[in-house]
Amino acid sequence: MKNFALIGAAGYIAPRHMRAIKDTANHLAVAYDINDSVGIIDSISPQSEFFTEFERFYEYSHQLKRTPETALDYVAICSPNYLHHPHITAGLRLGCDVICEKPLVPTPDLVDELERVEKETGKRVFNILQLRHHGAILKLRDKVATAPADTKFDVELTYITSRGKWYMESWKGDNHKSFGVATNIGVHFYDMLHFIFGKLQRNVVHYSGVAKAAGYLEYERARVRWFLSIDANDLPADVKGKKTTFRNIDVSGEKLEFSEGFTDLHTVSYQEILAGRGYGLEDARHCIETVNVIRSAIPVQGTQGEVHPFVRQLG
Repeated sequence: MKNFALIGAAGYIAPRHMRAIKDTANHLAVAYDINDSVGIIDSISPQSEFFTEFERFYEYSHQLKRTPETALDYVAICSPNYLHHPHITAGLRLGCDVICEKPLVPTPDLVDELERVEKETGKRVFNILQLRHHGAILKLRDKVATAPADTKFDVELTYITSRGKWYMESWKGDNHKSFGVATNIGVHFYDMLHFIFGKLQRNVVHYSGVAKAAGYLEYERARVRWFLSIDANDLPADVKGKKTTFRNIDVSGEKLEFSEGFTDLHTVSYQEILAGRGYGLEDARHCIETVNVIRSAIPVQGTQGEVHPFVRQLG
């Protein structure tokens, strides 16, 4: 049984990490969040220590090192994006391996810095890249791998997940903290595309705004038109008023159906990490490089065939 700490316990994704810790028969020893709305812990690990001040959390975690039975093995991080880097390094310097939500960090330079701290501490950083464990994604990857080597698939990726006014008032609406909509809601899709279609060859942005972004990506095995949005006005007419989310990935005329099968992917990710097969810094580098370019790119008018159809509706 391994001992875990959790940073960002009140966050949206934190319960999946708590359940993954429990489902892998491990122990959540201590949790931290500046927000004390963490009642979910009662149904998963009611005996866990909890702190709302990082200094007290860190000192308590450090004291646990004195006894082999209580010493922490892993720190899981679900904090706001802009805090991932300092929280990861804190976990490493506590003598723990670290499991962090995506986006791991905003820039490749910070990946390099984390590699340095890994070497200094002898500990590892793992990124949750759960789509790599999804059955439909693995099936498509196999299909691409067995297709003729000169085949390039045409992909259209559309993801609209409506968010209310609260979103812009939270840290997620602050680009300095979330790193923008393409990073915050899109980074796992860019990782998925790389995982399936290989190295990225072109990265062009056609639209970039506070609530939406769009562009064109060309991989070794695919040409991808993408559109991401948190604006309910972008939902297709047949979806508006019925659903708040629209997800569609079309691969050369065939829809990739992966609406189901997400429930246990964090647990699978934990199982793989604990078995020594987790995804580390170099696995995460590609999607971090992709979103880093998208954030800094100046939108251009796209050529025919490369622009996502939803961009034309923006005027």
